[in-house]
Amino acid sequence: MLRIALVNAPLKSAVCDLGVGHQMPLGLLMVGGALRSRAELKLIDAARDHLSDPEIVRRLESFRADVVMIAHVGSTQSHPCCLRVLSAVKAAHPEVVTIYGGVYPTYHAREIIAGHPEVDFIVRGEGEATAIGLVDALTAGGDLTGVAGLTWRRNGEIIMNPARAPMEDLDAHPIGWDLIDDWDRYRAFGMGRAAVAQFSRGCPHSCTYCGQWMFWKRWRYRDVTRFVDELEWLRRERDVRFIWLADENPTTIKDVWASVLAEIGRRKLGIGLCASIRARDIVRDEDILHLYKAAGFFYVLMGVETVTDSTLDKIRKGSSVDDAYNAVRLLRRHGILSIVDYIFGIEEETPRTLWRGLRGLMKYDGDFVNALYITPHSWTAMGREMQAAPIVEPDLWKWDYRHQIVGVNSLTPAQLFLGVKLIELAYHLHPRRFLRILFAEDRQARRQLRHCVGHISAVYWYELFEAVADRLRARFRPPLSRPARPVPREEEQPAMSGPTGPANPVRAGWSERGPD
Repeated sequence: MLRIALVNAPLKSAVCDLGVGHQMPLGLLMVGGALRSRAELKLIDAARDHLSDPEIVRRLESFRADVVMIAHVGSTQSHPCCLRVLSAVKAAHPEVVTIYGGVYPTYHAREIIAGHPEVDFIVRGEGEATAIGLVDALTAGGDLTGVAGLTWRRNGEIIMNPARAPMEDLDAHPIGWDLIDDWDRYRAFGMGRAAVAQFSRGCPHSCTYCGQWMFWKRWRYRDVTRFVDELEWLRRERDVRFIWLADENPTTIKDVWASVLAEIGRRKLGIGLCASIRARDIVRDEDILHLYKAAGFFYVLMGVETVTDSTLDKIRKGSSVDDAYNAVRLLRRHGILSIVDYIFGIEEETPRTLWRGLRGLMKYDGDFVNALYITPHSWTAMGREMQAAPIVEPDLWKWDYRHQIVGVNSLTPAQLFLGVKLIELAYHLHPRRFLRILFAEDRQARRQLRHCVGHISAVYWYELFEAVADRLRARFRPPLSRPARPVPREEEQPAMSGPTGPANPVRAGWSERGPD
């Protein structure tokens, strides 16, 4: 039986270290669960444990790994450290088989295999079935050409096996929860142990800056009872108090989503929940928001992205400014905290657009604002549009939405950075936010507001310090070259369903599961 190490890449993140906390590598747990009967497995969470490359290699040696599977949540940002780890592994033990999976390698499989001999195989798209097929072939010495979703090399030739169809039954494989060695290392919002779960995969929308709808191909969901059984097991057997829902769009079909909320509420699990949900769906769900609260929702993350309807139409968001405005107020009425994502750089930024953004955010009045920068991933429609755009941050380690990547004509990077930081400061120091922290009617919401103040402040000051330190370092080092941003070849892009796909998603298996 093969000995397989599942490695969560050692990505450094101020948001994880100082903010909300480290999340479990759910993708690796899913692949681990699928391989449970076929291999001896070990999870190495190098991000959580801040492991150096030599320490990762030592742990692999201690485990006597035959195979290393590495993946990440951070997409483009994590790609350099994944390659670095695999290079260290191959340098120490060239006989170890290395497998790389995730969003970035899915779209750049050909370039990676061609240019990086430290990578033996790339798993494209959903990993469970492809990992099973690959491990079975490696164990038996079988034919790899029949493993759909696999990219590899044979005698120097790059082999792109056909893409794998989306999984029909998302409950077909158990999640490898037993691979977690220390549950106390995963916590969130001061609420105790936290886990990441997923009810659905995919998204029926086709926002131009996002590639999730292409990666997962179509929206599918799990059996409601089995999903809630899993949440109940996590609460009862592992004392998990908080659940992140990793879904891109869990609310796609209202009746199904309402049944999930009702079942969680009926069982009185005593867990807190957070999910990314579209503002338009919150408005749509006004009549069932009491089910959100009863199920345990503490936070809803909403991508408002901008403050003008014309820009929302440009990026094919499928929602309006009024939706965001109304959604925040509906959530507040039910004691649920809102986190609004705002993306700088979708349009050409000027002092005027920054002022307009601050005024619009103040109108939205979410409990927190998450200030992000447009990141032109080459597989997205917006990334392809920005192929000729000036890149002011060539270091892929910083393609994390928290650093400016694309230059603007009217502002220097330092000016835009200061403008964004002033917006964050003005927003979170507004008197009405202090009044809510002190006097919010919902006791649990008041406690969470107070808890988050310290962590938001820590991330804020860290990013200011980092910016100053980077400017000082830049004086003593040559500039980095502009990174290659190859557009994936047409045959490497997963089949898409979006504006031309079905208007109403169909549940897979019974009549129709992630990340950038």
